[in-house]
Amino acid sequence: FIFTTAKQDYAEKVLDVLDPKKKLIRHCLSQRDCLCARGCYWKDLTRLGRDLAKTVALDHTIQGFPDQASNWISVPRWWGDPRDEELLRLTPLLGQLGRAVRTGGLGRGWAP
Repeated sequence: FIFTTAKQDYAEKVLDVLDPKKKLIRHCLSQRDCLCARGCYWKDLTRLGRDLAKTVALDHTIQGFPDQASNWISVPRWWGDPRDEELLRLTPLLGQLGRAVRTGGLGRGWAP
């Protein structure tokens, strides 16, 4: 999934760069899937239709609901640097989370 507060047409252009063969990213939620309150767009992870106990979101800005804060991992903003390896540094953590979810070893309140 990609979940962005950007408009759909912009999100599709970004996806064309990130996944030009359309093999990695199966779903894209955009601004139209966000909730708007007081002029701000908020990402509501329940819109994914997934078990939130098994859902992690990575973003440079946490635009989710406060009661979903434990689902978010803050990452630095990407500025287009092809040498940026921030997501690669998260691979071990994401692997641990995946194993914990599969074995039932992850409960609410985990902290990255």
